[in-house]
Amino acid sequence: MDLGGRDWTGRIMNMLELPDRERALRDDVRLVGRVLGDTVREQQGEAVFATVERIRQISIAFRREGDAGARRELEAMLDSLSHDRTIEVVRAFSYFSHLANIAEDQHQIRCMRATADGGGQSTSGGTIQSTLAALKLAQVPRATLQALFDTILVSPVLTAHPTEVRRKSVLDREIEVSQLLAGRDRMALTPAETAAIDDGLSRAILILWQTSQLRRGRPTVVDEVANGLSYYDHTFFRELPGLYADLEDGLAAIDPAWHNMELPSFIRMGSWIGGDRDGNPFVNADVLRQAIDMQSKRVLDFYLDELHLLGGELSLNRSRVSVSSQLEELVRRTSDDSPRRASEPYRQAIVGIYARLVASARGLGQHVLPRHEVADAKPYGSSAELRSDLDILYRSLLANGSAMIARGRLRGLRRAVEVFGFHLASIDLRQNSDVHERTLAELFAVGSGVDYLRMDEPARTALLLAELATARPLISPFLTYSDETTGELNILRTAAKIHRQHGKDAVPNYVISKATTVSDVLEVALLLKEVGLLQTSEARLDLNIVPLFETIDDLRNCGKVMDLLLSITDYTRLLDGRGRIQEVMIGYSDSNKDGGFLTSGWELYKAEMALIGVFRSHHVGLRLFHGRGGSVGRGGGPSYNAILAQPAGAVEAGIRVTEQGEVIAGKFLNPELGRQNLEHLVAAMLELALLHPQQAAPRPEFIEAMEELSEHAYRAYRALVYETEGFERYFWESTVIGEIANLHIGSRPASRKKSTRVEDLRAIPWVFGWAQCRLMLPAWYGFGSAVSAWIKAHPDSGMPLLQAMASEWPFFQTLLSNMDMVLAKSDIGIAARYKELVGDAQLREAIFSRLRGEYENSKQALLTILGQQTLLERNPALARTIRDRFPYIDPLNHVQLELLKRYRAGDTDERVVQAIHLTINGIAAGLRNSG
Repeated sequence: MDLGGRDWTGRIMNMLELPDRERALRDDVRLVGRVLGDTVREQQGEAVFATVERIRQISIAFRREGDAGARRELEAMLDSLSHDRTIEVVRAFSYFSHLANIAEDQHQIRCMRATADGGGQSTSGGTIQSTLAALKLAQVPRATLQALFDTILVSPVLTAHPTEVRRKSVLDREIEVSQLLAGRDRMALTPAETAAIDDGLSRAILILWQTSQLRRGRPTVVDEVANGLSYYDHTFFRELPGLYADLEDGLAAIDPAWHNMELPSFIRMGSWIGGDRDGNPFVNADVLRQAIDMQSKRVLDFYLDELHLLGGELSLNRSRVSVSSQLEELVRRTSDDSPRRASEPYRQAIVGIYARLVASARGLGQHVLPRHEVADAKPYGSSAELRSDLDILYRSLLANGSAMIARGRLRGLRRAVEVFGFHLASIDLRQNSDVHERTLAELFAVGSGVDYLRMDEPARTALLLAELATARPLISPFLTYSDETTGELNILRTAAKIHRQHGKDAVPNYVISKATTVSDVLEVALLLKEVGLLQTSEARLDLNIVPLFETIDDLRNCGKVMDLLLSITDYTRLLDGRGRIQEVMIGYSDSNKDGGFLTSGWELYKAEMALIGVFRSHHVGLRLFHGRGGSVGRGGGPSYNAILAQPAGAVEAGIRVTEQGEVIAGKFLNPELGRQNLEHLVAAMLELALLHPQQAAPRPEFIEAMEELSEHAYRAYRALVYETEGFERYFWESTVIGEIANLHIGSRPASRKKSTRVEDLRAIPWVFGWAQCRLMLPAWYGFGSAVSAWIKAHPDSGMPLLQAMASEWPFFQTLLSNMDMVLAKSDIGIAARYKELVGDAQLREAIFSRLRGEYENSKQALLTILGQQTLLERNPALARTIRDRFPYIDPLNHVQLELLKRYRAGDTDERVVQAIHLTINGIAAGLRNSG
């Protein structure tokens, strides 16, 4: 960071011999650092700069040399800072992390574009271009491709979780900085244009500096909905239709038979924001209604804007072009009598379409300000009717020599209407199985006196199936129910109303958290029946019922549970109306907190294999929904590699994946990166389904080794986290978990219950807390112990077998690659400082010595298996990024430590609390995937 002409980033990056391709990144980092430095100096003065610079220098000395004198000087300096000066120091380091992220994202885009401009393909795969080339080389038949497109669903599902700590006001300015950097990079600029961009950067960064990074209060669910909608404006509205167009054009390029063929809309957006009630008391029927209304308004406004622009483009005159009879009929139905458009049939038709869409929006209760006066018109009954009218325009253009025009804005709008409908994104409902159990227990008790809670599983299943088979309702309008039961019924009734207004795709799934039995699924089926979303006599089910298996035991048992469920004929009859596809969700977060990184990953893999076998035996299609988080400790990591590491048969009916926390902004705030990440999902799914559909199962000795490794890792992890006396205290005192619980970064509480037990803590703050102290424990603990025990039991063959697994098995490769990244981001030296926050000296030394030992063992085991001398040896770009970034993250940790000491010693000044929250923000930004 260049504060007052002193170039921080230049000094750091000049120490490295950067290849030519990295110079542009260096220049961008220098630029944003210099502008930020100028801003800080102008706004806060030279004294703040001097303080920040000295803290940075001492922090580097402490990091690189472990200099005890530097540590003492750092502690003394930080301890002497005033409250106000501390806040300015933290903001400087935090904003630099944010701006450096933007520069890195722009460099990633720069590299992508350089590859494309050179006519090359990505060496790492994951693009539509590389996947189609591989399909062509493998001679995959067109019929096979078409059959897959007809049946699959690929859906990223945005969720609101307390790891995204940035405000929308900050995100908006960051995308502006990104656009300005892109403008500098892609055009030959005149001096005046360069100056204008530089002024724009200075202005945007000044606004950032003068904007509060923190929210004044905890966001509501509606706030989270609004934040999620911003990604449609930035990315999804344009990039998703563009991805379809590129895929269609790419297929036509490798096989002319695909020319002018349109693919089914198999890529669709999903959302949990506004429908996820599990542990969130603020999500109710009114919030669900607000969420769908906000989504609908956003997408209809987009359509109206696009129609307005399309009308401006399609000025085609009757004297120059012919039109189809269908278009003539569409013109006759419109009430446009403007003489200015009398000879412009496409504009006349668009005026009519626009008027009908305005009527549709108003019919849905939306306030619309049309771009021009519109006549009264009949509203569209569905988005399919709108698409049908747009198709008339499209076919007329194709048939009359205007194919190139048809393939422009109109092509994208038609695809958008089919993908987004009138609802924008499909909202999942989610609730905990315990709530369903209580709700049904009350309905049975009040209605018939049956004591449902005392029944065993067979009795419950029999009762639920009997109730599903009868037309008699269980609910009576003459009876009074508890607030919880009333709330559950209200949200289902609201979902039924949304179906009638927006179509069934608006709320298509019901996810059951903590699913463990067949009755957990049948309970939801019965509740859906009570509100008309399931009709047994017609074998009609209007929502997918999706059990979520989360804990280690649940994953081990999920195959048996689904086998029992799919053996019930009355249930599988309901699936016949849904393409005979059943979705199952598997949870990465809670399984990791329950059993550790290695065991969680292995049990998830085994669960998938078990489910694939069960579903094939019942001739039911399996669609897996992966509940992945942003951090490796919650299933995060590169999506492309993660999907390719799945067992054969895991994507036959498609795939859904949650996108959570700060990862949403990292992946989708920038439209080009958003496009790349969407491509990764589609490319990996196509490759796994078509190029590796029957890939050889892992060698038996690989499976046996993983079983043994998993068992050793499980015992080591459980012994620390759940069996060590005082570990819970160590966690709460050595991390910022208590402060995270109070930070205004999500609408849900940090714990499921009012307790400090690890069992009750949500997986997200569990992982987030360990990331803040730079230990990243959930993503590696137990691995070193497992490998040591394995080698001890197999002294001669043990390591060669692990190395073979790392060489041949995608699952093990991905597991090790993710751990390589996490260990590189961990910092045992900084973590050692956090242990000092624990009041009991004996406890902190006893536990931290175990943590340090396991960290070193895990690191050495990983390096030996991979044949590396250093972490990230095979990923030098990421290694370089981490080396450059950490000198600017470390000071935030050191400041955070001193602030925590003050706060916990009784200094509750509002500025101390604010500064702690700012450090949390800055560290999360620097690490990028911490929650």
